Amino acid sequence: MKSPTHATVAHASAPDASPLIQVSGALLGIIVLILAGAWLVKRLGISGANTRGIQGLKVSASASLGPRERVVVVNVEDARLVLGVTANQVTLLHTLPPASPEPAPTSSPDFSSLMKNVLQRPRRS
Repeated sequence: MKSPTHATVAHASAPDASPLIQVSGALLGIIVLILAGAWLVKRLGISGANTRGIQGLKVSASASLGPRERVVVVNVEDARLVLGVTANQVTLLHTLPPASPEPAPTSSPDFSSLMKNVLQRPRRS
């Protein structure tokens, strides 16, 4: 008689899901970082636009009144204009006399003195 032979059957196993989870997690993390960065740029008002403006024209103050409404003070050569700005129009609200010249800024402390101050501060626990 023949002895019974045992055949081993290799079961096809499902592919390992670990790399798929890692890649999905990394992609999700990158998307979250991009969205957080965009929110931060929008929140802080950082833009790549040229903020120096046209020669002789400078926005000196701005206040938001609503989602698309602002009051802006613009310095022009010999006057300051208070403008109401909406999505559809710009309206002159008032004309102010020219601003007095700004005093020269005081010199800022050098880097070494700033570092000494930071290092000498008592640490908080």
